[in-house]
Amino acid sequence: MTQPSKAAPNETGAPHLEVIPLGGMGEIGKNITAYRYGDEIMVVDAGLAFPESHQMGIDLIIPRIDYLQQNAGLIKGWILTHGHEDHIGGLPYILPRLPRVPVYGAGLTLGLVREKLSEFGIKDGEVDLREVQLTDRVRIGTHFQVEFIRMTHSIPDNAGYILTTPAGVVLHTGDFKLDEEPSDGNLSDLARIEQAGKDGVLLLLSDSTNAERPGRTVSEAEVARNLEDLIAGIKGRVFMTTFASNVHRIQNVINIAHRQSRRVVMEGRSMLKYAQVAQTLGHMQLPEPFLTNDEVGGLQDQQVLYVCTGSQGQPMSVLSRLAFGNHAKIALRRGDSVILSSNPIPGNEEAVNLVINRLYEIGVDVYYPPTYRVHASGHGSQEELATVLNLARPKYFLPWHGEPRHQINHARLAQTLPRPPKRTLIAKNGDVIRLSQDEFKVTGTVPAGAVYVDGLGVGDIGDDVLLDRVNMSQEGILIMTAVLHPTPHVEVVSRGFVRANRELDGQIRKVALEAVEQGLREKKRLEDVRDDMYGAVRRFVRKVTGRNPVLIPLLVD
Repeated sequence: MTQPSKAAPNETGAPHLEVIPLGGMGEIGKNITAYRYGDEIMVVDAGLAFPESHQMGIDLIIPRIDYLQQNAGLIKGWILTHGHEDHIGGLPYILPRLPRVPVYGAGLTLGLVREKLSEFGIKDGEVDLREVQLTDRVRIGTHFQVEFIRMTHSIPDNAGYILTTPAGVVLHTGDFKLDEEPSDGNLSDLARIEQAGKDGVLLLLSDSTNAERPGRTVSEAEVARNLEDLIAGIKGRVFMTTFASNVHRIQNVINIAHRQSRRVVMEGRSMLKYAQVAQTLGHMQLPEPFLTNDEVGGLQDQQVLYVCTGSQGQPMSVLSRLAFGNHAKIALRRGDSVILSSNPIPGNEEAVNLVINRLYEIGVDVYYPPTYRVHASGHGSQEELATVLNLARPKYFLPWHGEPRHQINHARLAQTLPRPPKRTLIAKNGDVIRLSQDEFKVTGTVPAGAVYVDGLGVGDIGDDVLLDRVNMSQEGILIMTAVLHPTPHVEVVSRGFVRANRELDGQIRKVALEAVEQGLREKKRLEDVRDDMYGAVRRFVRKVTGRNPVLIPLLVD
């Protein structure tokens, strides 16, 4: 491992900037990027990711920040692009570990951050949150000037930024789509990107999420029209789920419900939290107040629309509890309709399919993509990505926010354009990317990776523990307790290994006891006796059953 240099000039004397992705590069989630010029560091975002199916028991994944902790005194400021979990969800875990520095973000972004920090008992006075407008310029330290630029996405107050440094100008799109009919009427500021391109963009970091998709991403306005056509034809109760952070989508559904003479019931803690913050900051308007479930008793089924959590099949979400009959106050019945206005995040497909199948079994009508066009991505497709590349005209290009296949396809797209970048890098988390007018290359690495959040534990679960959990789930567990005095004997307990089998248990006890007795006769150390018992049983079980349960040998002296 090499550390980035502290000097600003490179070997030729020209100033250089270091771009250091600590999360969100080569993956989707836990976005965090550090910029370093000389002895100053600026940080962008601090997100989280959700566990995949093999990461059993893990609640959340946050980025590793060893590099920031090692250089904590150099951090001069933080900027936040928008309020999605994969960009702000790690802040409650990360900010308390680092010095208090200014954190800049737009109104809704900071509103959601405050709500999140308060859940962790972090008070306003413990952080320095500074609200900006999406045309503002702020100076961070001596060497960083940040200009926020508006970009359309699936949440209001979404920003890209133009970073001016002594080494040159960096343009970062943030998450974006070039929605031509945004719900709030605020278009992406393409004119500012074009002007930056004319002035000279040294490096472009651009959202790669949909780099494999041709054409343009569907507008949020089209989704709203499709939802209204669908809801207008439904006679019974409607239950709709989407991402709680998709304020534009939820606002459109609220408006649709009002036009269709339905009252809205909001169900789910995160849905209510986002709605409350959005209302407070003026990003959500209610033609009529939300009702509670207790207040809809006098309404007919065609007068009710529920907006609820559960778009990703989360076990404790409202939709999952409805699907499995575990909701305390609401029960689905034939004649109800459920609309899933979302796509599963990679890793959540199985959970979502389980909920959908259960809904079908209940007998409700279920509407979900791609059969019904009731969802649109918040990320631009190839035509939009090409537009940004053509306008920015960067000398160098760093595809960001995507798995390797997305990054590589974005790089290939860039090379097909009339004015391709001079050089493109496919970077990984932890790469130290040296940037100057004449250089664009990886010069070293810093620690990067995942920190697992499991219950109240942060970072106390590693890949070795996850491997044990996977092995236990696949092969079961076998615990052997050898009591040495007064007469050696062995007890065996198993879970998830085989069905109750006295004969096999007896054989295992015999093999284990023979190993223990031999070790005692040879006066071996107890640690060696334990290891002998483990090895003998491991070989026997593998030979007799062909299985490899997790073995736990215990000695009681």
